[in-house]
Parts: sequence; structure tokens; C-alpha cells
Amino acid sequence: MLNFIKEKVKKIYSAFTNKVNSIFSKDHIDDELLKELEVLLLSADTGSKTTKRIIDSLKEAIDGKKINNVLELKQALGGLLISHLEQYTNQNKTPKVLLLVGINGSGKTTFSGKFAYKLASEGKKVLLVAGDTFRAAAIEQLSEWGKRINVDVFIGKTNQDPASVIFDSCVKFVNEGYDHLIIDTAGRVQTKINLMNELEKMRKIINKKLPDEDIKTWLTIDSMLGQNSFEQAKIFNEVASLNGIILTKMDGTGKGGIVFSITKELKLPILYITFGEKVEDLKLFSPEEYVKNLLGEQ
Repeated sequence: MLNFIKEKVKKIYSAFTNKVNSIFSKDHIDDELLKELEVLLLSADTGSKTTKRIIDSLKEAIDGKKINNVLELKQALGGLLISHLEQYTNQNKTPKVLLLVGINGSGKTTFSGKFAYKLASEGKKVLLVAGDTFRAAAIEQLSEWGKRINVDVFIGKTNQDPASVIFDSCVKFVNEGYDHLIIDTAGRVQTKINLMNELEKMRKIINKKLPDEDIKTWLTIDSMLGQNSFEQAKIFNEVASLNGIILTKMDGTGKGGIVFSITKELKLPILYITFGEKVEDLKLFSPEEYVKNLLGEQ
């Protein structure tokens, strides 16, 4: 990873890591230290279940004399956090067809642009699709991204049935020999039934028009909203066949632990994180690197 991106990612966790350093600067382990660590994990949106499991594991190791000092405690914490995330890590190759879902404001369109830029930089021919036909702002935003990164954007008519737009984009994808199709969908959460029907309709069209292509559905989650965003995201997990999570807007401080509750509850891998306004501000998720940054070890 480029140094300027590494420095940027470090700053994301600064508030959390400062508190971590304060806790682990103590000269011995006691109940007060463990309580401070528990509160810190909860404040970072690690989630109550995951936090309890981590603290209980650490206490058991302390009682069994497997952890004898503060340094070993920090190392054990890092190992538990990495192990937790690695359970859900996969090595999915970049899909040929990507359906992006998530609530409005979760960063779908921005991720679409950044991911399309990444693929285009690798020499791939990419087609972006404005699947949110009910919000003019969403169409305009994706169009601007297309101009900014020199990638084609397929746009239907205002208020056109999104499934119809996707049908036409699949035809264009095949006829003009694109390598990747990235579909930015609407983020309305009206009812689970409406959402399920809309997404199911989209998937049927894609499967019918592109039966031999690798098709994936990724969910964008706004990390800065913490558990509030996560609760809404559960709806998408219930109605869509998700393959992975994109954690967006990682410019905030103190929400870094949400990745643990996301993976625990949704049982899906974090694939990428996004931060900043630059087209390059996109990072492939690495559990080990993420935890080391979180604990101030890099």
C-alpha cells in the first residue's frame, strides 16, 4: 500500500489507538484494566456479544497463566481480533457483474466510482449503471464519477423501472465487450417485501441475460453511523443473497470496531474500506493490517 494511504488509514483509528496505548501502558493486569478495555471495545461499536467473548477469552487465558503481563495481554487481544475477522475472510476474485445494495447515503455511488477507477486503471473496460432511477441526484452523481474517471455510465429515463434499465445495460455489456458491469441500485428501505421484490427482479434479469457470468451482490455500510447503520443493513442481509461487505466513510474516529459486529452478525467478509474524497481512497481489507492499525502497532 502506498505510504500516503497508510498514513491516512492510521489517522482513522487515532482516537481508538490513543486509548489503547493508555490502557496498555499500565504496569500490571487488574480488573480495572480489563473493565477499561471492555468499555473501549464497546465504545468502538465492537458489539456486546463479541466484546464479551473477547473479554471472557482474555480472562480465561489470564487465569490459566497463559497471559502474565500487559504486553502479552495486548498480543492476545490482537490475536483474538485477527482470528475473528479471518473466519469470514474469503478470496473472492473481482466479479464480472456487481450489484451494489445499501441504504441511501451509505456510500454506494462513491464506492462504485472508486471501484470502477481501480478496475479501469488495471486496463479493464467498465460499464457503470445508474440503477437508482428515482433519485435524479444519484444519476447525476454517478454521471459525474464517469466523467471524472473516464468510464462509461449507462443511464435510463427518469422514473424508469430499474429492472428495465438493468436489462438494457446487460445488452450493452455483452454487445460492446465490457469486462465488468457495476450496478448502483436505489437505497430505499420501505418494506422488506418491496425491497425483496425489487432486488429479486433485478437478479432474475441479470441471471437470464448473463447466465454464464460471475455475479455478486455487495452491501455498503456507513461506518460513521455505527450500530444505527448496521441495524438498517440487516434488512438487506435478510432479503438479498449477499457475498460481502464494503465499509465506507472510514474517515471517522472511534467506530473501527464495527467490523467485528458486522462479521459476527452477518457472517460475511469485509472486502474493501473507503475513506476520503480521492479516487484512490479505496483499500482492500486485510484483517491483520486492520487490527494492527487499530491497536497502534503500525
